[in-house]
Amino acid sequence: MRVLLAGGGTAGHVNPLLATAAELAARPEGAALTVLGTAEGLESRLVPAAGLPLRVVPRAPLPRRPSPDLLRLPGRLRDAVRRAAAAVEESRAEVVVGFGGYVATPAYLAARRLGVPIVVHEQNARPGLANRLGARWARHVAVTFPGTPLPHATLTGLPLRAPIAELVAERAADAAARRRAGAAALGLDPDATTLLVTGGSLGAQRINDAVSAGAAALDAAGVQVLHLTGQGKDEPVRAATAGLHGYHVLPYLDDMASAYAAADLVLARSGAGTVSELAALGIGAVYVPLPIGNGEQRRNAADVVAAGGGRLVDDADLTAGYVTGPLLELLADRDGLAAMGRAAAGAGVRDGAARLADLVISAAREGR
Repeated sequence: MRVLLAGGGTAGHVNPLLATAAELAARPEGAALTVLGTAEGLESRLVPAAGLPLRVVPRAPLPRRPSPDLLRLPGRLRDAVRRAAAAVEESRAEVVVGFGGYVATPAYLAARRLGVPIVVHEQNARPGLANRLGARWARHVAVTFPGTPLPHATLTGLPLRAPIAELVAERAADAAARRRAGAAALGLDPDATTLLVTGGSLGAQRINDAVSAGAAALDAAGVQVLHLTGQGKDEPVRAATAGLHGYHVLPYLDDMASAYAAADLVLARSGAGTVSELAALGIGAVYVPLPIGNGEQRRNAADVVAAGGGRLVDDADLTAGYVTGPLLELLADRDGLAAMGRAAAGAGVRDGAARLADLVISAAREGR
């Protein structure tokens, strides 16, 4: 089976693409895989590192407001579709799988022109423009969250990146041992109630400010904090928490599996990857959706929160008072944290890559 996977720009597109590629390659029938991406996105580094061939198309973003870029869009899009079509033909792809973003639109247009079946995967509860277009022609549409407004959608969940999928299995086998190993890897106390704070690779200023302002109360209550501030945003947090024994500050962490393994509760934005990974792992969370954009982050967390696996807090309501009040009360309730984790697990999907791979294989077979 020959498959072209299209997606890139952000980790939200690249990680599920790579997880799906690994699942397809591991199937008994195997797969010849080609990835369509950009020269500027994360895929330019991560795809070759995974041993996959990368074909590059130029970015052709739709301008958000009238500008000279709008006049240049038709030419840029034609060039991108032409290069995408060349990649489809040269790879002899039997199916094109799109994960949204700049790369997906030319891939969908090229596949439709060439009569190649399309499979769409949408990571967010509110779909983007590219996937709304691709879903009109797709043989299968896969979604991460129930209720995502795309036609004929199949719930697959999010294909989990390899370290997280491995952690799911390890926690199922011996969660206590994996917690100790994760804590040891990060210099943490495995017996202390542990709060993981993260705003993603870029950080979240509101989260950084609120938690560091309430840090003394957390420390006095015996709560251990691992605070990932975002690149270049750690110094103010270090200054605000200096002298607190149980407060650990890092700008960024590659080994998120160890952080998750050691955590009793996570305070984070509600990107699709974060919500999906925490639910799959059975870790409760306090989600602080981005206050800008189209509201997708609030929708992403809605189902796991409704199931009891997390709480939603408006960005404006995340203050030092919230940290020293409701958050600290939640952290003091060990039974409540455990119940929240179980509820999150009940709402989680742990085999998203396998479910999506089944749809890809079905589309390829139907197209033969």
